[in-house]
Amino acid sequence: MIGRLRCVVLDCPDALELAEFYRRLIGGEIESPDPRWAVGEGSAVLRGDGGPVLAFQGVADHRPPVWGAPEQQFLLDVRVDDLAGAHEAVLALGAVPLDGETGDAPWRVYADPAGHPFRLVRL
Repeated sequence: MIGRLRCVVLDCPDALELAEFYRRLIGGEIESPDPRWAVGEGSAVLRGDGGPVLAFQGVADHRPPVWGAPEQQFLLDVRVDDLAGAHEAVLALGAVPLDGETGDAPWRVYADPAGHPFRLVRL
């Protein structure tokens, strides 16, 4: 092992807005920028219970990823117990479905308000 994952940093147009979206999705507390992961005042840090830290940094020319494109960079997985209930809850937060009809699949893919893909997974 070379190291341990400590933080995932997401570029976005509004760091506090996206931090609040993820706080409502996965819990945790939004803190002031942490100099280890955030650059400048347009940043926010979300510390959850036991997982990696999510940091958000505001970028004026942010371009959201395109779901399914060859240059797709990553996907955040969020475990849920009730997929149908979680689906309705993330839509109310402003998430956008990306995968259409999923049939009986135990997951659904969405874009957060800044366009980053995440997947709700029922395990």
